[in-house]
Amino acid sequence: MKKLVLILLFCSVASFAQQDAQFTQYMYNTININPAYAGSRGVISVFGLYRTQWVGLDGAPETSSFSVNAPVGENVGLGLSLINDKIGPTNENNLSADFSYSIPTSAEAKLSFGIKGSANLFNLDPNRLKPEDQGDQQFQNLKNKFTPNIGAGVYWHTDKAYVGLSVPNFIQTNQYNDNEVAIYKSRINYYLIAGYVFNLDRYEMVKFKPAVLTKMVEGSPLQVDASANFMFNEKFVVGVAYRWSAAVSAMAGFQITDGLYLGYAYDRETTRLVNYNSGSHEIFLRFEFLNKYSRITSPRFF
Repeated sequence: MKKLVLILLFCSVASFAQQDAQFTQYMYNTININPAYAGSRGVISVFGLYRTQWVGLDGAPETSSFSVNAPVGENVGLGLSLINDKIGPTNENNLSADFSYSIPTSAEAKLSFGIKGSANLFNLDPNRLKPEDQGDQQFQNLKNKFTPNIGAGVYWHTDKAYVGLSVPNFIQTNQYNDNEVAIYKSRINYYLIAGYVFNLDRYEMVKFKPAVLTKMVEGSPLQVDASANFMFNEKFVVGVAYRWSAAVSAMAGFQITDGLYLGYAYDRETTRLVNYNSGSHEIFLRFEFLNKYSRITSPRFF
């Protein structure tokens, strides 16, 4: 039964639309979806994440992400990121370079414009398909399939609020097309993100940040992720999230040192897939190079 579910999942991806890699803790991983975020934290920021989705389901998605971004001068930011995304018989690597330019819109706010250039390597292992499909010629030429792409984004932010709109990949690609059926399509993904930080006490020891991510992809349902995080004493973070008609999540994080932050999230499906897996796990580590001259203005949930 688990293999049947996997086959159905892969067929739905291959026949209709492929979405970008999915993250529950998107508010810490913004560089992957919006190049205008590069350098916005004001320090060199190194980020690593691992996500295993639908644990217990053979061939379920497994994603690793690594990125680094930093300001270069007063208004320019640069970033570099690598995402490895595995699902069933497919293995995809995406390397991206980001450039951002910021202009002040007030004493406290900046508006950043970003450009993303990326290179994608796609692999399909025919040996992991159904036995009757393993010898099919249409699946034999999907090894190290290279496709370039370009994206852009805008990102308005202050120390307590942000709004971003982005399209990481403008070019729609077909990894295989026999003029009748595209075996694997990479569709355009549109992202809208927003968040705000509220101080819940006069000493600013407890902060609350609601956030939302909306993703639109042709051929796929509208995805809306809503989250609510509480930060205590600028050290410990707990929160919950809801992915519309898909999953509920619990999140936690801890500021180990001034520059080192650890985060974890657990997702539980709200669809029929809950009968075939024990949930999804996501863990990340962020390290930032601070010195006596650099300071990240508190609070920074993002």
